[in-house]
Amino acid sequence: MNLEKVIFGFFVVLAATLNFGFFIGDISDPALHNQYELFAAVVVNLIATVLKFGDRTQIGAVHLATSLVADLQLIAAAVVWGYASASAAGLTPESTAAAVSLSGGALFANVVSVVLLLVETTSFQRR
Repeated sequence: MNLEKVIFGFFVVLAATLNFGFFIGDISDPALHNQYELFAAVVVNLIATVLKFGDRTQIGAVHLATSLVADLQLIAAAVVWGYASASAAGLTPESTAAAVSLSGGALFANVVSVVLLLVETTSFQRR
């Protein structure tokens, strides 16, 4: 068993599950979306991105691209959430929907990354 692959797979799947946990629920109800889960999703996605650097294969490049997309969208979601929380109006249904929608795009990128991980794992040839 390759410990590096285990750690890589762990962070890729954890990033997807944390993002899913934040995303699930009524899109406009801030009570159903935990700000700490969004923060954890951002941090774990950034860690997963760092782990994807250095892989010089084509599938590694696509892994990195999906991770960068997820990072960009989750950071944007966190900025929207933070700005709305700090505003006088607080978290409105509109601002919550914007943040959750951005995390939904990141979730799709995370799912693509998990699918790539599964394809890479099943196509691995022992030598």
